[in-house]
Amino acid sequence: MRVDEKCDVYSFGVLTMEVCMGRHAGDLISYFSSLESTSSLMSNYQQVLLKDTIDQRLSPPVGQSAKDLVSTMKIAVACLNGNPQLRPTMQQVSQALGRQSLPLPSPFNSIQLEEVLGEVVCNG
Repeated sequence: MRVDEKCDVYSFGVLTMEVCMGRHAGDLISYFSSLESTSSLMSNYQQVLLKDTIDQRLSPPVGQSAKDLVSTMKIAVACLNGNPQLRPTMQQVSQALGRQSLPLPSPFNSIQLEEVLGEVVCNG
């Protein structure tokens, strides 16, 4: 493994996911393992709501906080890309975090985890 700035980006993604989830990012994999084994993995991702994966000790985000959380999670997922060349630079991450969050595709309580994980899960 070559250590470079892309490792820092990956670490940022892991730390961001841990802060949002309130637990180790690897626990997300354990969470899916605990789901019904009769369903396919993709089917499991489609059934999980984002609100069920974030830190349950906190109140559910509303308004701008919900938009910011979804945007931040999407950025973190991009940082976790298995191919280091496809990860953003920290400058790109910083710029993305500084932009205004995009409107939510649906109410926060109904956003599915696959909407945040996107192609990383579907094609990764």
